[in-house]
Amino acid sequence: MVRRYVAIPALFALLCLLTGCGAGKEPEKFEKTALYFDTVIQLTFYAQENGNELMDACLQICEEAQKTFSRTDTKSELYAVNHRKADRVEVSDGLAQLVETGLEYYRKSGGKFDITVAPLSDLWDFKSESPHVPDAGQIEQALEKVDASAVRVEGNTLVFERRDTMIDLGALVKGYVADQIKDCLTEGGVTCGMINLGGNVLTIGSRPDGKKWRIGIQKPFAARSELAAAVEAEDQSVVSSGIYERYFEEDGKIYHHILDPDTGYPADNEIDGVTILCASSLQGDALSTACLVMGLDAAVELLRGTEDAEAVFVLESGELVYTDESMRQ
Repeated sequence: MVRRYVAIPALFALLCLLTGCGAGKEPEKFEKTALYFDTVIQLTFYAQENGNELMDACLQICEEAQKTFSRTDTKSELYAVNHRKADRVEVSDGLAQLVETGLEYYRKSGGKFDITVAPLSDLWDFKSESPHVPDAGQIEQALEKVDASAVRVEGNTLVFERRDTMIDLGALVKGYVADQIKDCLTEGGVTCGMINLGGNVLTIGSRPDGKKWRIGIQKPFAARSELAAAVEAEDQSVVSSGIYERYFEEDGKIYHHILDPDTGYPADNEIDGVTILCASSLQGDALSTACLVMGLDAAVELLRGTEDAEAVFVLESGELVYTDESMRQ
């Protein structure tokens, strides 16, 4: 028997925006909810006179990102890269940056974060209406194509050693977009707001009352409103990855969408979810996925060597592990 479960947002803003930020003319509150990247996104910020223009610019960033980084849109830049006819491909700044970031965390994670996992992702097809466990032989064949060491970046050129290498940037796109939106808003004068792209929350400044934002962390496999913990953030990114976000159940066993590039199967360790606090949402994206696949001990070691990044791990047992105990609420 197969039961299918779809993604639910991993993070929640526990306290809503209250009143305007700062002194002088009272800023106006601007809010927008939209559907991008297979998730509901929420943008909330305060601005003086240019709020509508800023909101339009933020949504345009989302539109362009979908056009650039989609693996399935035949008109996207990434689709063209994955269906290339040459070993060297000129790409945009954004695509080059994401591939470079992916390769950086491939090295830092000992290969556990691998942007060439696309053949495995296609095989498991967690977005299908009836996903199922692939044949072991098929998994072995797909694994032969997964190897980020066969890709390198030279400026704006991607160089491939293998023609069958395919890139999947799904673990990085929302973080990249959240950072782009924050830059757009802060350059437009916004000093108070929240960008919520599902599992990626990026705060601009503090709450309107001057206090830190309080972000809830979803309790794995529980009702959407049930939280495992909460963290405080000010001008920070809070990014979560969890095995409960997209999964199916077959013959009494849960299979989730975060795949281990060494085995070809969903990562199997004691971690149900991990939340990263850091400055960059892109970095948080890479770290959250890498840490979940690496397992607790290796993940904590990675974070010890990463400046200004902390984490909360939700273990299968329900235990919470903090890299900084002062985060515990």
